[in-house]
Amino acid sequence: MPVYEYYCRTCATTFERLRPMHAAGETTTCPAGHPNAVRTISLFATVGRAADGSTERTGGGCACGGAGCGCSAGRN
Repeated sequence: MPVYEYYCRTCATTFERLRPMHAAGETTTCPAGHPNAVRTISLFATVGRAADGSTERTGGGCACGGAGCGCSAGRN
């Protein structure tokens, strides 16, 4: 089962829930007990090899990943 991210409109929190794919679009209850939390779009990063053998980075977020990172800590 995949993990989906949800947003609670009542308490403005984001949380994850393990759910079957057929239930991904259904509303759920947040950890604080508020009903009708909605699924959000998740951002993720991938790293792979291009056809020429170079490293290709895509995605967002910061874990100070170097070339794909936008923060000043990832710059030398």
